[in-house]
Amino acid sequence: MRVYGIELGSRLLLGTARYPSPAILIEAIQASGAEVVTVSLRRESGGQRDGQAFWSMIRDLGLRVLPNTAGCHSVKEAVTTAHMAREVFGTKWIKLEVIGEADTLQPDVFGLVEAARVLSEDGFEIFPYTTEDLVVAERLLEAGCRVLMPWGAPIGSARGLNNPYGLRTLRAHFPDIPLIIDASLGVPSHATAAMELGYDGVLLNTAVAEAGDPVRMAAAFARGIEAGRMGYLAQPLEPRDMASPSTPVLGRASLA
Repeated sequence: MRVYGIELGSRLLLGTARYPSPAILIEAIQASGAEVVTVSLRRESGGQRDGQAFWSMIRDLGLRVLPNTAGCHSVKEAVTTAHMAREVFGTKWIKLEVIGEADTLQPDVFGLVEAARVLSEDGFEIFPYTTEDLVVAERLLEAGCRVLMPWGAPIGSARGLNNPYGLRTLRAHFPDIPLIIDASLGVPSHATAAMELGYDGVLLNTAVAEAGDPVRMAAAFARGIEAGRMGYLAQPLEPRDMASPSTPVLGRASLA
């Protein structure tokens, strides 16, 4: 998978929140094979420099850090948080979230496009958390995004892909744009389904962090993603309305 000129060996991006302990987090990251981890930046930490031990641990893993603007509900909040993240982590990458609805954590797509335009003009390389809406996708690309991260379902819901049709349509409309499913996956088969639709990668957090065995779950997701990608590349059969016998009918014995 290639994003913003960087080639990644793993198609799994892993979040770092809500793990039982730092040690389990590290083991899960290693088991997943992920090369990119997402990190939330708390705004109050920018001045007090709290959380530096955690951030140092993440940097010491030698992985690419994708800071996010989680918890931001306005363009101003998101843009300010992104600038702070660039200063703290020394990266132009930002996972851009502008939340518009509290219960579902659905993106505010109007604010998202506006924030993306502001940050793109300031040199950021943006990974926008968005919906599967084709018009919004086009506006984000026009704003400077070179990756799209549509949700499968509400964050942390573990529901999988609520709208496979919409996601398939998005893939068909933007064949050359890296598309990464962000949020909602609960089990490895959900990730497999996303990859079988032709998506380039998966970003997840809760499904691994809150599993009974996060390390084993991380490894399972890695294998599910690999299986889905291989299945997609193998050009699977299209669904049929009628049966299609695998045994030839010609030459079959006729019993009187």
